[in-house]
Amino acid sequence: MPKETMTSRERWLAVITHQKPDRVPLDYWATGEVTQKLMQYLGCSSWDEVIKRLHLDPVVGVAPAYVGPPLPPGTDIYGCKYKEVDYGTGVYSECIYHPLANYNSVEEIEKNYIWPSVDWFDYSVLPKQIEGKEEFPISGGGSEPFLIYKYLRGQEQAFIDLILNPEIVHYCLDKLFDFAYQNTLRIYETIPGKVMLTYVAEDLGAQEDLMYSPEHIRTFLLPRMKRMMDLAHQAGAFVFHHSDGAIRKILPDMVEAGIDILNPIQWRCKGMDRRELKREFGDKIAFHGAMDNQYTLPFGSVEEVRKEVRENIDILGEGGGYILAPCHNLQPVTPLENIVAMYEEAYNYGWY
Repeated sequence: MPKETMTSRERWLAVITHQKPDRVPLDYWATGEVTQKLMQYLGCSSWDEVIKRLHLDPVVGVAPAYVGPPLPPGTDIYGCKYKEVDYGTGVYSECIYHPLANYNSVEEIEKNYIWPSVDWFDYSVLPKQIEGKEEFPISGGGSEPFLIYKYLRGQEQAFIDLILNPEIVHYCLDKLFDFAYQNTLRIYETIPGKVMLTYVAEDLGAQEDLMYSPEHIRTFLLPRMKRMMDLAHQAGAFVFHHSDGAIRKILPDMVEAGIDILNPIQWRCKGMDRRELKREFGDKIAFHGAMDNQYTLPFGSVEEVRKEVRENIDILGEGGGYILAPCHNLQPVTPLENIVAMYEEAYNYGWY
């Protein structure tokens, strides 16, 4: 077995800057239930032991501490209320109250709603969060405002608004992006030069096509997302862009806007062929994910998992440019032996 010559941070940096790392970096996304089961399965008593056992290159996230007005239980800073919903194999927190659902104009919202402020947060806690973790990539700041907008208005109404109430969408997105921008800026200012990755995301795709028209994406989201990307680049950080699904139609726009890493590469979705993506965009962006969560990991055999690992490394990792990870959080239905097989095969096969 070759010997590692890079830290996890150095490995990620090589991939993002289109240089060859010593091996393919291995990232980890999973629900809390999966992580607990995996620790027991591996006989590990701590997360650090899991990292060493599976040769992971995880991202360390930083965030300020909330010190603002007291929040009722199950309520976020936007006034959205959540309920823990058990799906049989796992629990997810689902939004059950949408505070802007009944407003019909910008004027009504301005009159009745209080937007959160970055002054409600204490950023002095950030340096402590990265102490002793310098060898890992650090992630901080970013945005995913239309997701929040859907919670504020309710998902159906949020989509209707794009057609019938564009002034409400523009008004709210300006508020949400401004908050994200100021929050990200304060993070950069508090730990200058430490943030390597900033998450500029929005779920744009479904299984077969975009969930929004390209025109709506270009009108409501792209200009604001680019502002976030420009901020990240000015601070020396790289833009980690997450968008599920079939996003091939809008991908050239996202690359032009400034994304550096594309996640999650759901290659079973229409238009997301791995070879085509690598051929067209491999010299411009790095790829993250691509281990299928729809069939292979939860329902495939160990050998199918190992085969997909090798395919992803051969295709997306050719010459560098690939970070292996599941396409989404590993779910509790995923056999633990498949998870272990994924990381073991990637570690054994992914050397340059």
